[in-house]
Amino acid sequence: MATIQKTLKGLWSLIVGLKVTGKEFCRPWITVHYPRQEVTNLDSYRGHIDLVPVSANPLKPLCIVCRRCEEICPSGCIHIEGHMPGEEKEAPVRQLLLISNVLLPHSAAREPVCATDKTLRVLDGFTLNYNLCSLCGLCVQNCPVSSLTFSQDVYLAGASRKDFELDLLQRLKGRAGSAKLKHAA
Repeated sequence: MATIQKTLKGLWSLIVGLKVTGKEFCRPWITVHYPRQEVTNLDSYRGHIDLVPVSANPLKPLCIVCRRCEEICPSGCIHIEGHMPGEEKEAPVRQLLLISNVLLPHSAAREPVCATDKTLRVLDGFTLNYNLCSLCGLCVQNCPVSSLTFSQDVYLAGASRKDFELDLLQRLKGRAGSAKLKHAA
């Protein structure tokens, strides 16, 4: 008798499971079956960060080399290289101001040199180690000129960690070059 009850209980469990499976089988798909289909609703997608170009010149980044993003990043995955005109490109920019008479944390300067709005800086390199990035968005939120945005690159793939050490300045120039090719065609 116990064996019959156990068998009937097992059959009932199977019927309940098949009912759930049958109901879900008939519903429309919610997921995208890649590579047959591609994602189209990327409005809320937050990928790695990207540089925003100046509207008049898509090859020039909007970044003013204030280094706020580098300083606030909890993962330490952002590295910026820049120089002031008249200096050698290899000389690191360390005497930068956030706002008038306020020094950047960890700055080598002992007193403010001049106000930020009067200091012209040139961006030489902007690298992101996406292996370390936690996608917290602090860098995007704290940029004073909105020079950073989240990318829409959902299909970013690589074979090694080195593939995710991104040169964002090169990516900006590559996007501008591909946009020119699209407009020409």
